[in-house]
Order: sequence, then structure tokens, then C-alpha cells
Amino acid sequence: MRRPFCRQLPALLLLAAMAAGAQVDNSNQNGQSPGSPPGASATPTDASSAPTTPATTRPQVTVSGKAPRAEQPLPALPADEFPQCMRKVGGVDADVRNLGPGGPPPALLLEEKMCEEQLNREKHIVFEACVDRSGDTALPRVIQACTELLDRKIVEGSARSSVLTDRARAYLAQGDKQHALDDYNEAIRLAPHNAELYYARGVFYALQSDDAAALRDFDTAIGMNSRLVPALRQRAKIHQARGSFGDARADYSQAIGVQPKSAALWSERGYVCLRQHDYESAVRDEAQAIQLDPKLARAYFLRGAAAAFGGLGDRADAVSDIRTGVRLDPSLDRYVTSKGKTAFLALPPL
Repeated sequence: MRRPFCRQLPALLLLAAMAAGAQVDNSNQNGQSPGSPPGASATPTDASSAPTTPATTRPQVTVSGKAPRAEQPLPALPADEFPQCMRKVGGVDADVRNLGPGGPPPALLLEEKMCEEQLNREKHIVFEACVDRSGDTALPRVIQACTELLDRKIVEGSARSSVLTDRARAYLAQGDKQHALDDYNEAIRLAPHNAELYYARGVFYALQSDDAAALRDFDTAIGMNSRLVPALRQRAKIHQARGSFGDARADYSQAIGVQPKSAALWSERGYVCLRQHDYESAVRDEAQAIQLDPKLARAYFLRGAAAAFGGLGDRADAVSDIRTGVRLDPSLDRYVTSKGKTAFLALPPL
């Protein structure tokens, strides 16, 4: 197993981080970084040696949402919609509708209008529950709403693919992987030229640690839309996890070309540069990230790490950056550890 990206640093660095409020674990007798993979060694290296290659980390793809809120039951949309609604409000047959030279009587027109408004309200409620824009709808409710739209054929043609994707996400979040994959596959069958559908299924495969299938879908999505930043970003993370840093860097560069004001993209490319031991490029990318987002803690931490590992600039500047990163995000203190009088700096996972 590869050892974590961990470098022996002067004790001054550790003391500076502690002065900034970092809680350093000195009880770690084997020198392993708390952020290192289980079983990985962080044995002190000779100060003159190059930093070791970091351990492979899985791409970070998550499904998240807010706590579901209590809601009323969904309306039961009728299979034949308008006719059932008209019967419910006392609708009449065609002869009565066409009675008289003036057409339907005003009372009937009013009933029709009320019926149409009621149907539209009910459909809106079901649509919103399926889409779950707020992210706090209970998963069974999302699945029920999307199923209503599909089974009642409220949505037709390729437009059904978006409803299938919404339901697939709910299935996945609920842990029902097979139904989720079935919905993603059906969505792509209905809209085979929609790049975002391949991206969505690629995320599913990435969550299952099926990198080969995820890469195929991300490749397809990017082939259809070279400006699809989410797909570029996720493909970069898989390349990085596989140690293909050049490919990861190329994907981040392409994504930055589309979204040059994204601090996260600059910082993530800087991380890849650091993993390639291209410390000068890492410092430049993290500096650009900081310029775009002065509160991006990881960018300060990584810029300080790059400067420290590469012996660039004034050591005090590296210390200052790491202190700032830990101050903005105290969880980063776990990547500064000590053993005796020796300090170690490890990289947090991307």
C-alpha cells in the first residue's frame, strides 16, 4: 500500500499551527496521520528525501438532503383526468353541453373552469413532490409522486426521462440500487442524446465504486457536451484516484476554461499539481483560488503545504497559510501531527 503524502517539517510549523488553535494529537505513537487510510504508515522520512506518493482515495460523490418535513398525502390524480373531474363535480353529457344556440350554459363553463384549476393544482403538488427542489421531501413521497406522474401518463415522450431521473435519485438515496439503475437506464433509452442523463448514471456507478462504468458514462456525457463541468470534475476525481494525475489535471483545466471564476476548481487542480510534485503550479492555482474565495480554508492549507514541500519562498509564509487554513476550518488540524520533536504535514483528501 502506498504511504500517505506526508512530509517531515520543522517543529516550528507544528508550534505555529498549535498557536493558531490547532489540536495536534501527540498520542499517535506510530506517527500516522489521523487522515491517513487505515493501515497506512506515516513513518518519519529523512529531511532530504522527496515526499512519498500519497495513498489512493476514492472520488467524493455524495447524495445528501435535508430532513424530510411532515406533509399532507399526495392527491390521487385520476387516470383519465378531466372526465373524472367533471363527473365528480356533477358534469353533464354532450347533449346538455351543446344545448341551445349559445353553447354550454355559464354554470357548466364555470364548473369546467373550476375542474381545470383543481387538476392543475393537484398536478403541481405532485410535480413539486417528485422534483423535490428543497431537498427535504420524504423519499417515499418523492417516489410515490414520480410514480404517479409516470403511471398516470401525466408526462409523455422524452420528458419522462427527467421524472425517471428524479425517481432514480430517490431510490438511490433510499438504498434501492437496482430500481435506481433501472430508472437511469430507461431515462437514457428515452433520451439517448441527453448528456446530463449519462452524467447522472455515471454518478450512480461512481457511488458503487464501479469506476470503469462511471468513466464510460462520463466520457459519453463529455463527448456530447464538452462544457459539462460536473462530468469533467467527477472524471478528474476518478483519474486522480487511479493515479492518472495528468488526465485529472487536463479535466480540471478544461473545466476551469468553462468556469474560470470557480475557486473550487482552481484549488482542486492545485491539489493535483501538488500530487504531481509540481509545487510552483500548485502554489499559483491555490493563490488564484484564494483570490476568488478569500475564505476557502483548503486553498490556504494546500498553498502552505505546496510551499513547504517544495521549499518555495519564505517558510514563515507557509506557516501563515497553514495557520489561516486551520483557523478557517479547524478540522484541518488533524493533518498536522507530531512525534517527539518532529512535525509532519499530510494532505487532506480531495
